[in-house]
Amino acid sequence: MKIVCDKNMPFAAEAFGGLGEVSLIPGRSISQEDVRDAEILATRSTTKVNAALLDGSSVRFYGSAVIGTDHIDIPYLNRSGIKWCSAPGCNAESVADYVTAALLWLGGCHHFELAGKTVGVVGVGNVGRRVCRHLKALGLRVLACDPPRQRDQQDTDAKDFCDFQTILREADIITCHVPLTDSGEDATYHMFGADAFKLMKPGVVFVNAARGPVTDTGELVAAIDSGKVAHAVIDCWEGEPSYRLDLASRAEIATPHIAGHSYEGKVNGTAMVYRAACEFLGVPADFPFTLPIPPIPLWRCDAEGRSDEEVIRDIVLAVYDIAADSERFREVMVEDLVGRAQSFDYLRSHYPMRRQFDSTQVDIANASQSLSDKLSGLGFKI
Repeated sequence: MKIVCDKNMPFAAEAFGGLGEVSLIPGRSISQEDVRDAEILATRSTTKVNAALLDGSSVRFYGSAVIGTDHIDIPYLNRSGIKWCSAPGCNAESVADYVTAALLWLGGCHHFELAGKTVGVVGVGNVGRRVCRHLKALGLRVLACDPPRQRDQQDTDAKDFCDFQTILREADIITCHVPLTDSGEDATYHMFGADAFKLMKPGVVFVNAARGPVTDTGELVAAIDSGKVAHAVIDCWEGEPSYRLDLASRAEIATPHIAGHSYEGKVNGTAMVYRAACEFLGVPADFPFTLPIPPIPLWRCDAEGRSDEEVIRDIVLAVYDIAADSERFREVMVEDLVGRAQSFDYLRSHYPMRRQFDSTQVDIANASQSLSDKLSGLGFKI
């Protein structure tokens, strides 16, 4: 049995090798010819999985090793009798770490404290839930917005959610974690457009670590230029990998769609697809893997005379140097559109190993209970 996997899925060869002959191909390069005689296809988000790719192929099972599904033509798979799965929640903790690191970095650069500010989290699914937990741990007032969950009367956790307009009016920080949809009551395409930016407080911090097209790029650029958005953190781009330089040059943190690229998140995605494939084939799943020792397994410091936020900022940015991710991206922001797109994909496929906060244990002298609780809330081992 032939199996085609995205080359950027860790442990794909080891996992799927027990099921058949595995071909590892860069996700954006997977072609109709590559999958013609394959029975299983497993990718990440850069592969468009639709009729153009799969018509005439032998593919019986498709697995997406990421949270989102906007790269998949789901109705086509269903009509064609192709069993499919995604990996909801696989890298949710990774995205929460990204948002936390970005906000702490901004606070340090611009000399403002996060504690006490109001943050609006738009989209409270697997990712948004964890983002809420992280930001509450840092002492922010969290406003959550998720209309589908709020309409679900069985979802008691959503009873305190607010509407989108309330977040726009009240939040000092807005961070977006919605899927990309272009129709229906809860369509998210360009939900952050001229009307939304107009309602925001002047000087807001805006974070998009969801999908590029949930934001109207031109309107965001205008909002930055006017001062309505004081600081932008952009990980997802309209038209990626061919992103717009005018936004990239204005964003204080600009990264090539890697918020969810922690090593744990990518391994989780592979494991979830592998197990679903085994269930489809009716064979036992055996995915033995050992994560390597993290770069910083233990962090020691002294909290005496320092605020909780100062200590947390040092630890978070040591474990995840988000500024280095942004700097690597800036180094390849070239005028040439083709070169820009190629560099975007190169950075994603050659992303250095980043471990999640929960891979690091902290040992802090003179730590208050408050500080310990905050670090624990961020996932660190105390």
